[in-house]
Amino acid sequence: MKLKHFCLIAAPMIAYGGFTCYGETIDISTPNTTMLLDATLGQPLRFIYYGDLIPQAQAGQIAESTGWHTAYPVYGMSASRETAMSVTHPDGNMTLDLAVTGTESSVRKDGSKVTTVTMSDKVYPFDVRINYLTYPDNDVIETWAEAVNRGKKPVELREFSSAYLPVRRGDVYLTSFTGSWGNEAIMVEEPLKPGVKIIKNKDGVRNSHTAHSEVMLSLDGMPRENEGRTIGAALCYSGNYELKIDTDDSDWHHFFAGINEDNSAYTLGKGETFVTPALALTYSPDGKSGVSRNIHRWGRDHKIAHGNDLRKILLNSWEGVYLDIKEDEMAQMMADISSMGGELFVMDDGWFGAKYPRTRDNSSLGDWTVDTGKLPNGINGLLDMADRNGIRFGIWIEPEMTNTISELYEQHPEYIIRPTNREPVLGRGGTQAVLDMSNPKVQDLVFSVVDTLLTRYPRIDYIKWDANAPIMNHGSQYLTADRQSHLMIEYHRGFAKTLERIRAKYPDVTIQACASGGGRANYGVLPWFDEFWVSDNTDALQRVYMQWGTSHFFPAVTMASHISAAPNHQTNRVIPMKYRIDVAMSGRLGMEIQPKNMTQEETDLCRNAISEYKTIRPVVQQGDIYRLLSPYDGKGVASMMYVSPDKDKAVFYWWKLETFVNQHLPRIRMAGLDPDRMYTVRELNRIDRKPLSFEGKSFSGRYLMSNGLEIPYTHNTDHRNRSAWSSRVLYLE
Repeated sequence: MKLKHFCLIAAPMIAYGGFTCYGETIDISTPNTTMLLDATLGQPLRFIYYGDLIPQAQAGQIAESTGWHTAYPVYGMSASRETAMSVTHPDGNMTLDLAVTGTESSVRKDGSKVTTVTMSDKVYPFDVRINYLTYPDNDVIETWAEAVNRGKKPVELREFSSAYLPVRRGDVYLTSFTGSWGNEAIMVEEPLKPGVKIIKNKDGVRNSHTAHSEVMLSLDGMPRENEGRTIGAALCYSGNYELKIDTDDSDWHHFFAGINEDNSAYTLGKGETFVTPALALTYSPDGKSGVSRNIHRWGRDHKIAHGNDLRKILLNSWEGVYLDIKEDEMAQMMADISSMGGELFVMDDGWFGAKYPRTRDNSSLGDWTVDTGKLPNGINGLLDMADRNGIRFGIWIEPEMTNTISELYEQHPEYIIRPTNREPVLGRGGTQAVLDMSNPKVQDLVFSVVDTLLTRYPRIDYIKWDANAPIMNHGSQYLTADRQSHLMIEYHRGFAKTLERIRAKYPDVTIQACASGGGRANYGVLPWFDEFWVSDNTDALQRVYMQWGTSHFFPAVTMASHISAAPNHQTNRVIPMKYRIDVAMSGRLGMEIQPKNMTQEETDLCRNAISEYKTIRPVVQQGDIYRLLSPYDGKGVASMMYVSPDKDKAVFYWWKLETFVNQHLPRIRMAGLDPDRMYTVRELNRIDRKPLSFEGKSFSGRYLMSNGLEIPYTHNTDHRNRSAWSSRVLYLE
């Protein structure tokens, strides 16, 4: 359904399919939030309000009595402020002067509603369309911009933000996420001060290693988890981005989000429309965890491939054998994970290469043929082994990359990203290059990698899709000389087209987004990927911090969290198996270890944990998150919980982070429970000689939320198993 209309009167309320119009005021509401805009014809679109749900009867009064901001500021006629869009017209004019010329509303098949406001330049044949999408069951608003060249000559886009949001100054704090390889999604909380705060990525391929394109704004001072007005924003883009907050001399913080325009000026051709990625916005009066719950539900329901399906418990071969793939060891690992109750085995890097066998990380990418020296019976032999063990089989690929030591590169050196008249800069192993996804032939090649595997071996259940290099030098051998600045954008357009083709033909296969660890934890890829690898660092202590940060915007169903060996392969830290299990069970549980190197006691612990996880999996992967005590608070402990939508079950996590003599840790109050229900408590993964004092006892939700339970600081075990580490997982029914 599509309705075109103009809102020209101030009094009567008129309801349309996508919004309610009070004269010229557009009310974009979700079940619990409202955004108000003024779309007066002949004026710029104006932003009035965003926050708690406003009764429809008050919308017009608020619009009349509240100050406003331009909803999408553009450059030229007001040149001293930060802007969302700037262009150069064919005659060299660098100004835009936009006014509303109409609105549209449409309802999609899934019930979501799109409101579009069109603004046209007063002189030039150039339009900007601002879009707002809402869902009937969710408190997230997606917004994006479209630039339309109606003229006969090209227009250069220099700035092209997805969205702008003004936030009233006061005691506003920003929560953002920084890091690096092996230390992703580290939470930073800071007050917004005068000046410009920029969060950006320029990797070209992977955009969430060093920073995340998601932020929260706490409007009532220091961020709190379960109280306080909070706005969340997530840019749904897989490429280079920039989030910018300008705190100028006014009473406002000015938030802009969109593609990073550095070295990416875009030439908009005759009749062409440039569509920016969506910015997902949500608001909650219930603190950061309230924002997380909104985003998680939206993600599972609308943005994550198979977001409401439970994920399998798997064993991945990487840390177990690395590149040293051997058929007999694959068989042994499959038998071991099957015996522990696992459901899936994933063979990682090292299985391919004919002319150039993949024995080191400097060759063979692009040559996706089985190395029969390592796997005499090929992939079908492994699939048969998986069938015999009653589990499914998955495989690792890195289809966007090649090595200069490969048959692919020998045949098609023109497929890689490299500048004209210069030698390419190479990555991992001194030979890795990035394939140019702007090239349709490369898109066909990448599609064929997946298509060939899944056609030839239809029993493959899971693909681990890796990307271990950035765009290291700027240059496309496919794009024309006058379109070289389009590379960073066209790469991700080609990436998206390829993934659309794959999902159209193979909608049911599970695909993990791995990119040197957590380089692709973003909603720009999750419509095609089921989950992502949080980090190559599997150290349980550091994972508490990384998964804490990741959980702000991504639900547990997306967060691959694996039990690994001790000493840990990244930090060399020795952490007991119990603690490693308890951390891994707070995400999508898996294993990243060689089972034959485990003791019988460790094997038994893992077998029991897998069984216990199957019980709590629906709550963890589909429940509502409540973060209780942050590891960043320096209290010596971290705690969080998941609560089922019906509030009849919950899983409570408690991890001690440090140990001192005469230590005093806070008692953790729970959250999200039904105060009038009784909950029976059972500890999972118990290693103590005696049950906890509250084991099997029942408590009201009101008591647990006002008092919590007294958690022992240590485990009551025999002397040889005592350590400084302590963790607990409690199941409440």
